[in-house]
Amino acid sequence: MGRKKAPVSDAATAPRDRTQPGKTTKSFQKFRLSTWGHGLTGAWVLMAAATTALNLGIVDLLERQVQALFFEVRGAIAAPPEVVILAIDETSLAQQEFYQTDPDKYSYLEPIQSWPWQRSAYAQVIDKLMAAGARSVSLDIIFSAPSSYGEVDDQQFAQSIQQHAERVVLAAQYNDVETPQGFTTQLTSPLALFQHHPNQAGSINFFMEPDGKIHRFGNQFLVELIQNSPANEAEAYRELAATTPTFVDATLRAAQVEHSTPRGNHIFFYGPSQTFEHIPFWYVLDPTTWETTLQSGEYFKDKIVLVGSTAAVHQDFHAAPFSKSWLYSEPMAGVEIHANAIASLLQGRSLAEALPQAPLRGLVLLIGLAGAGLLLSRPRQPAMRWVWAMGMTIAWGGISYIAFTYGQLILPTAIPVGAIALSGFSQLMAGSVKEQQRKQHLRDTLKQYATSPIVQEIISQQDDLQDLIQEREQALSGKVLHDRYKIVKVLGSGGFSETYIAEDMKRSGSAPCVVKQLRIASDNLDTLKLARRLFATEAETLERLGQHDQIPSFLNSFEEDQEFYLVQEFVAGQPLSNEFNSRVPLPESKVVVILQDLLRVLEFVHSQGVIHRDLKPSNIIRRKSDNRLVLIDFGIAKRITTQLADVERNTKFTVAVGTPGYMPNEQSAGRPHFNSDIYALGMIAIEALTGQPPHMLNHDGMTGEVIWRKQAPQVSSECADVLTKMVRYDFTQRYTSVRQVHEALKQLPIVLNSVVATAQLEEGSTAIFEQADTAMLTQEDTAVFEQADTAIFEQADITVSPEDSKQGSLEDLTKVKAEDTAPLPEN
Repeated sequence: MGRKKAPVSDAATAPRDRTQPGKTTKSFQKFRLSTWGHGLTGAWVLMAAATTALNLGIVDLLERQVQALFFEVRGAIAAPPEVVILAIDETSLAQQEFYQTDPDKYSYLEPIQSWPWQRSAYAQVIDKLMAAGARSVSLDIIFSAPSSYGEVDDQQFAQSIQQHAERVVLAAQYNDVETPQGFTTQLTSPLALFQHHPNQAGSINFFMEPDGKIHRFGNQFLVELIQNSPANEAEAYRELAATTPTFVDATLRAAQVEHSTPRGNHIFFYGPSQTFEHIPFWYVLDPTTWETTLQSGEYFKDKIVLVGSTAAVHQDFHAAPFSKSWLYSEPMAGVEIHANAIASLLQGRSLAEALPQAPLRGLVLLIGLAGAGLLLSRPRQPAMRWVWAMGMTIAWGGISYIAFTYGQLILPTAIPVGAIALSGFSQLMAGSVKEQQRKQHLRDTLKQYATSPIVQEIISQQDDLQDLIQEREQALSGKVLHDRYKIVKVLGSGGFSETYIAEDMKRSGSAPCVVKQLRIASDNLDTLKLARRLFATEAETLERLGQHDQIPSFLNSFEEDQEFYLVQEFVAGQPLSNEFNSRVPLPESKVVVILQDLLRVLEFVHSQGVIHRDLKPSNIIRRKSDNRLVLIDFGIAKRITTQLADVERNTKFTVAVGTPGYMPNEQSAGRPHFNSDIYALGMIAIEALTGQPPHMLNHDGMTGEVIWRKQAPQVSSECADVLTKMVRYDFTQRYTSVRQVHEALKQLPIVLNSVVATAQLEEGSTAIFEQADTAMLTQEDTAVFEQADTAIFEQADITVSPEDSKQGSLEDLTKVKAEDTAPLPEN
């Protein structure tokens, strides 16, 4: 017995052994897809936090670029007036031409007759500015070698400096010097002859950040120099830093300006070049400009004066915020950068890092980005996660900008914003892949049940599943219905209906016909009986309507395999919507003719107690044979299925038959009236006159009325009044009947003044218009439709009005075929 049990046990477990790996693989794939996006989000968070904590160069580069962008987005602001630049500009250099022309007249220009200028020129300027009451004079010029004009020139300059030693600052510069041991950095100072005070000279160097721009004060240059130098050199640099302040610090000491300790070491840039006022150097030497423009020196009273070059020939330009960028391409002169630095300290506007320690910044980013990642996981839709990510990046960037601009605080921005954006993108991509797999699974499932009515409805609403419909078309091609109608092509599939183009096998050589199938999604016998009764009623009504020349003729109706079929005449032509596709407004005369043609058909439809409910350009065909407008698609399928649903009480909602834009409000509420069709016809006319589809037109917020007249200024006021009444929001204020609209159109000047063309509509005749530029299309304008390869337009059904609709005399109603001509405008 034991030996027998073993094979039984193996056989029983074998299927489980074979299927379990498949289940495990699918579960693993689902788990992998569901966590892929979250895993990438975590990776971005960790990467951002790690690179920030390690203070890698890429982090500094991106953050500096964002800071420069913040400055430029903010724009220029007013610079403090107490800081003035005495510019060695092109106009000052050009003064030599005046001196050479008349040395006696322009003798005061002798010191600047050629570059380099005589140092006596600077001596004169220092003396004048000090006498005028300037706080200090700082020269952004290196005087490290004797003057080429001789010792007397140096003595005159030294005497002026000695006289105002505590209020004059000269420039010193750290330069790379080649030695036998390699390159080293040395300080180039002014001649000892010019230094009469411990803080007489200040270093003009700035540290160049990874983005190639200057962002921090000059003392950062020495900090970086000391950190990156050997121990013995670093100590020497510390001694130099103790005895030689920065040019900015030396200037503020010379000006004897007290300022608070700076919050940070970042310069607050006020704007691009020329934000600080520039005074040409030669203005001070010229007696006329000194007395007039500079008010005998009164202009410089209590000013901190910076003397430096802004001329292109001297190439003293540097990259900084507001310079060498997309928004501000002009570079910034070195003296202007000094001015920004001095003003930042003077007004207490220096910027500070909110989190100066890199490890602390990394920790804060780790916590903040982890929280952002958790928030991103909340929305179920991938697209919404992307929207949330964009919202968080904008919020983070906005907070950083406000803190930077108004609080002088620098928050980490580029790295966290980039991490959030990449996390959102990863979530979007992961969700998209998962969605594609879900669709593929759905597609595989639907393919097995492609003939199901419900599946057909799903397929008809999904563009990416349309090839499944093609497969169904191939399966239906050649199928014979009712032993008579051979399906040639599937035209389309609606909610519970399907439409075919078919051949009538019992009528050889006959034109193709349109067969519409109505599917009842129920096996309940009572429901089928009710559907059969409703179908018979609708078919009878459709047969009556089909007797009108401008409604497709009703040919047959039958039931097969508990499915219902209607057979109608096939109308070759093009839909009226094709004439609107160019979105070019049509002439008023043509629109009036269209209205008159459709009103005759609509009057007949209403006389039969039927409301069309879905009048729109795509449901109107311009017949190829005679250019007349034919009304199609009365919505029988939706009408019957809606009534069945109401009877079975499967829905507590009102189903509105119609198309938004053409459907008035009472029809949307499920209570259409005959003049609901008048509203739709009016919207068609307005669309033709404005060239805009109804959904793009505005509505009055108080009254609900359509606002369209400004879009069609060419329309006469009389015609506009008629159309406005046709599309009134309140149906009680509209025309109550088609006849009223027809009479109103007859009173239009364009109709009264027109030549009436004969349009006999008797059976077998076509519309013949005597005018050359009639509003109707010519035969060449219409599309040619042949049986095998044509654009077919669905001939659909009808909607019967409420129970009390009256039956008119068919003989009286069809008189429209022999009366009323179509008026056309004069040439």
